[in-house]
Amino acid sequence: MIEDLRNEDLIKKVGGKFKLTALIQRRITEIVHGSRPLIEREEGMTDIEVVVREIRDGLIGIDYEGSDITTPKDSLAT
Repeated sequence: MIEDLRNEDLIKKVGGKFKLTALIQRRITEIVHGSRPLIEREEGMTDIEVVVREIRDGLIGIDYEGSDITTPKDSLAT
């Protein structure tokens, strides 16, 4: 799981390490407060593992159009 966080494609997908960290933090907060995971949680998966898989699978991301955050030039985001 830690290797997923070091994956440059995942980092580029959201526009950098800071944005990835902020997205993970926000989504974990949502899950802790009752939001359901968008993936099937496997036995023993932590919340951070769930969130990283959601990002990797393209199920969550940063809404660049609906925010004042600049879209990364080298983004894989849709």
